[in-house]
Amino acid sequence: MPKANPTACLLVIGNEVLSGRTRDANIQFLATGLGNLGIPLREVRVIPDVPETIIATVNEVRPKFTYVFTTGGIGPTHDDITSECIAAAFGVPWEHHPVAWPRMQASYKPGEFNAARQRMATMPRGAALIENSISVAPGFQMENVYVMAGVPRIMQSMFEWLAPRLEGGAKIEMRAVHVLGLPEGIIAEGLGEVQKRYPELDLGSYPFYRASGNGVALVAKGPDGEQAEKAIAEVTELIIGFGKVPVPGEPPEV
Repeated sequence: MPKANPTACLLVIGNEVLSGRTRDANIQFLATGLGNLGIPLREVRVIPDVPETIIATVNEVRPKFTYVFTTGGIGPTHDDITSECIAAAFGVPWEHHPVAWPRMQASYKPGEFNAARQRMATMPRGAALIENSISVAPGFQMENVYVMAGVPRIMQSMFEWLAPRLEGGAKIEMRAVHVLGLPEGIIAEGLGEVQKRYPELDLGSYPFYRASGNGVALVAKGPDGEQAEKAIAEVTELIIGFGKVPVPGEPPEV
């Protein structure tokens, strides 16, 4: 029996996301990147800058998933509290990091490495750094928890550095087909029967609305590309049975 793929959870931390002021741009990037490594993203939570919530959530999810990733809250301002909350979650001191502190100190002119910037070099005891090519301020790892920036460009650079160091599984394969003018409710029963025959796959139905016409995309995802191909072939036959013409792949964005 093949080894099960590792799993991941993402915690998006920040009041600005919950308020609607900031649109999160990291979920799709991480879901795609992790999927390519064979690490399916199984859960995403958006939580506020509240210490009790961050600490409790981290301690809840880290035993459940192979990897836990966090984004946001490691900058220099008063509401950037993720780092100290991770220290509290692990029950270790929050202190000057022996590598990050002198590196950041050296990157600023004398007197410019102020208290706010020092926060970005203060981490849980025992943290391993997550490097990036954009900013001198690193992320960090504590056991299976990986703490990254919320700024998309910096987060992406951190993930690019981190990805080769993660132990993945079989790449998550995806096959899709879409069709115009066929409501979900018409194909729901047949789609459910296909899913039963391929329990190891995630078979999803996603309606779309375009100027060119409305329709539905059917997507099969899983570690076995051959099984995904077979499932989508059955879905294709199902669509043809309703007198519609399926189109391979997902629908265009516009």
